[in-house]
Amino acid sequence: MADKPVPLAEKRLMDVKLGELMSWISTKDLSPNGIIAAVRRGHDRYYNKYINVKKGGIGGIAMLLTGYVVLSYVWEYDHIKHDRWRKYH
Repeated sequence: MADKPVPLAEKRLMDVKLGELMSWISTKDLSPNGIIAAVRRGHDRYYNKYINVKKGGIGGIAMLLTGYVVLSYVWEYDHIKHDRWRKYH
């Protein structure tokens, strides 16, 4: 028994082929309420997968902290780049 093809609007991002990407994005709700709902769904998925587990480890928290450190570095890179000591002036 063959599986029915999934409509493009119901596919997850990881299941979308590169050629279908723009069509997939056009099916998404890009209003402020739609974006808030997408962020909330992402947060719930992350929380239930990494934080709200019976045998949890340090993985979920470490991933969150690593993301924070990388994002902070990217935001401050220009400031850091200009403040570092230079060997030749």
